[in-house]
Amino acid sequence: MVSRVIPVKAFDLVLFGATGDLAQRKIWPGLFHRFVAGQFDEHSRILGVSRSDLDQAAFRKKVAKSIEDPKADKDLIEKFLEHVDYISIDATGERGWDALAQAVRPDTVRAFYLSVAPRFFGPIARRLEKFGIATPDSRIVVEKPFGHDLESAKTLNEELRACFQEHQIYRIDHYLGKETVQNLMALRFANSLFEPLWNSSQIDHVQITVAESLSVEGRGEYYDQSGAMRDMVQNHLMQLLCLTAMEPPSKFTPNAVRNEKLKVIEALEPVPPSDIARGQYRAFGEQGSYRDHSGNPDSTTESFIAMKVEVANWRWAGTPFYLRTGKCLRQRLSEIAVFFRNPPHMIFPGAETPQGNVLVIRLQPDEGMTLHTTIKDPGPGGMRLTEASLDMTFADSLKGSEQPQDAYERLIMDVIRGDQTLFMRGDEVESAWAWADPIIAGWTERKTKPQQYDVGSAGPEDALLLMHKDGRRWRSIGA
Repeated sequence: MVSRVIPVKAFDLVLFGATGDLAQRKIWPGLFHRFVAGQFDEHSRILGVSRSDLDQAAFRKKVAKSIEDPKADKDLIEKFLEHVDYISIDATGERGWDALAQAVRPDTVRAFYLSVAPRFFGPIARRLEKFGIATPDSRIVVEKPFGHDLESAKTLNEELRACFQEHQIYRIDHYLGKETVQNLMALRFANSLFEPLWNSSQIDHVQITVAESLSVEGRGEYYDQSGAMRDMVQNHLMQLLCLTAMEPPSKFTPNAVRNEKLKVIEALEPVPPSDIARGQYRAFGEQGSYRDHSGNPDSTTESFIAMKVEVANWRWAGTPFYLRTGKCLRQRLSEIAVFFRNPPHMIFPGAETPQGNVLVIRLQPDEGMTLHTTIKDPGPGGMRLTEASLDMTFADSLKGSEQPQDAYERLIMDVIRGDQTLFMRGDEVESAWAWADPIIAGWTERKTKPQQYDVGSAGPEDALLLMHKDGRRWRSIGA
């Protein structure tokens, strides 16, 4: 199998925050890779925008540094930079907007990527409308965090909708751009094998884990205002839960898919305190603690959270979803593990009861899927059972997957195409906050403190007890 590159129409992509960290790490390299792949043509342009006082040569030099790669062809870098221009703009003032209005071209797809803090979303959107830069066919892309709670999310939605229609707004969650996340939909809805089994009568429980080995050092002040619940659960893990639990949409269109995801969020039961474990990593050796990195010695913000979530509908009643995410854990790992029920009756005398089958969908570091099955242990001596795995690591199984497309590359090209399938809708974001807010408010009211856990561990003891009381165990994070 060879991946196909489908070109997009000529576009003007206006990148606000073009000199920022996200642009340097993800957006510019992603755009360069799509250029090298031949996905956009010579008529497409990228207009970098920031408040920095740079001329075009200095800005292009900055972009070139962000896409430096020993394997990159220097001539291709130069050709890519020919598509890059720069305009200095005051996002909250009047400077530079007339120049931007003159720079964008008519009859060309216009996309505005706001790689800036949420407080600038409204001012930029208003000025795009005021100066006639936004057209009825324009698209605007906004990064997370999309709100700090339900009230702030509603405010941001109102500010954007005052200038753009919902079909023009692309709320980006890079997890939805990962190859394996999309393959989850293909696995469920393009095969007849799993969908008849995808329900509470056949599935015992589901574990969704997003573990990170890095600390919050360098971004501790921001993180201390959000914590794992706001930073990860309300958006990334919520999206993975929705794609795992949603009903089959009637068709593969943006609103049909997002309608089914919204139904999952609206079906979530309130989570009692007994079904939540919060943690905060402590100092270990030369590794500082969370409180050191956040600059707040009295912080009660969680760097780890695990919770048991119930989806109250016919498909999933009685099948819990266990969510887990944290910093400074043993290994960087993101996966969805679907645990099927054990066989109802053991027919092999003397054999241990085998564990139910487990389907593991890996998002990182090695994208792929593994189905754990029970087979006979080879050799004489009776019927001994053992486990064997059916493994499909994409890099090994699919030609062209050795260098998978980064999530940002895919999502930006979807914006140009006008495909919102992998982007969150406004009501979806608000419903997620409506579910999360009471949980966060409960911690504040009870003045609960997160349990300390060791750097390089699997999290606090409370997370283990959360599973143990249900007679279950977490999958291992690393060795």
